[in-house]
Amino acid sequence: MTIAPDDAHQGASHLYLTMRDVVQSMDDVVPGKFEITKEGIVHDMMSPGGPHEVTAAHISRRLERVMPDELLAHTGTPDVEDEPEGIMRHPDVTVIAWTDLDVEGSLAPRTIVAAIEVVSRANPENDWTGKLRDYPLIGIPVYAIFDPRTGTGAVFTDIHPTPDGPRYATRKDFVYGEDVTIADWTISTEGLPLYP
Repeated sequence: MTIAPDDAHQGASHLYLTMRDVVQSMDDVVPGKFEITKEGIVHDMMSPGGPHEVTAAHISRRLERVMPDELLAHTGTPDVEDEPEGIMRHPDVTVIAWTDLDVEGSLAPRTIVAAIEVVSRANPENDWTGKLRDYPLIGIPVYAIFDPRTGTGAVFTDIHPTPDGPRYATRKDFVYGEDVTIADWTISTEGLPLYP
């Protein structure tokens, strides 16, 4: 579900800060995950656990086995926020340096090596459309999507300018069971769970 502002052009910064306050006040009392996009607030009613969380945990562990020690594939908080763009997102797995994670508040998007999403059964458009638009806009160089609905995914790279703003120029699709390369590291997708 998306809650869009009436007029995003007037008082955009004030409007963004208001939406951020609303999201933060609902985080602990309303189930699901809230994010702020260029189009408003997105509420993903994902249920905790199950194939979604197992997939994120497998991806994190597999990446950390092959990445250098100064990086981690983080599955927790905080959010990734670009206040000037009015975007606050929360990747399922964030590849980032330990030193860049050691900050108060939200993570700076340009410190992110890669953002990885496991498609939600309840709101797949958020990952396949919204984040595909927002991540290059805020400068995240690699975006990988794993889709337990279909056992497929894609890795997006090479941000380039377009009339609609920055977009990824390269898309590499994969099927579960194949190896997939995310940034500089290749991991197996063997045995990742599917939604029933």
